[in-house]
Amino acid sequence: MADVSELLGDVTEDADAVFLFSPSGSYYDRYADLDTDLDLVVVGPENSVGADTFVELPLEFDNVRERIRFGIEGAMEQGLVEDGDVVVCAVSMFEDSIDTVTRARASDSMHSGVYDLFANSRADPGVIRDVFDVAIELGQKGQKGKPVGALFVVGDAGKVMNKSRPLSYNPFEKSHVHVGDPIVNVMLKEFSRLDGAFVISDAGKIVSAYRYLEPSAEGVDIPKGLGARHMAAGAITRETNATAIVLSESDGLVRAFKGGELVLELDPEEY
Repeated sequence: MADVSELLGDVTEDADAVFLFSPSGSYYDRYADLDTDLDLVVVGPENSVGADTFVELPLEFDNVRERIRFGIEGAMEQGLVEDGDVVVCAVSMFEDSIDTVTRARASDSMHSGVYDLFANSRADPGVIRDVFDVAIELGQKGQKGKPVGALFVVGDAGKVMNKSRPLSYNPFEKSHVHVGDPIVNVMLKEFSRLDGAFVISDAGKIVSAYRYLEPSAEGVDIPKGLGARHMAAGAITRETNATAIVLSESDGLVRAFKGGELVLELDPEEY
């Protein structure tokens, strides 16, 4: 492996921070010993090197670009970098050890709310991502070429079921299928054409479809122009620890709610 100072070289010139993605202890120690005024941030699933500044990466990202984007958004959430800052990212692309260094610029457009959605929801981050991906794909392709709306309530499934009622027969009642399975995701897209919410457990088991959510909407504040599906999403997340992901049939945007509040809004075509 190349010497740390050689690997970074002039790429750190005029930078504001250096991000080390899942560094080994020896790599981190060698960088920490360098004479530099740059802020040092470790990004990874855990802070195994005891870094003073750390951003959790709760998901595995095979795509290096996504890994960097997610790490920068997490750092922006914590106020470690801000719009316009230049970040030097040392990552692993081809091997287990760090072998690639690149520069990226933090932008307010990265501060989408996706990091908070994945990292700070009750449900497993991978489950949140799988549901989010289904909603994004539905928003991009629709159902048989036509726009479709959908509501997914993820986590705290027992309380969600107690605050809802069935609209029809539950096709998942005796099944043990989980979101993320390609065949299951096709089923979710097909059932999304019908009324009601999907209820998904913390671990990703699809508990029910066709649920009518019945929490009190009194005092729930959602942006003007959003309809009953979004109101139900805000209300159910205020009364439970669930996260709700909504695809709007009218404007095609994907929105997420936690704690009764809108935490994310994005256009699937731009994601």
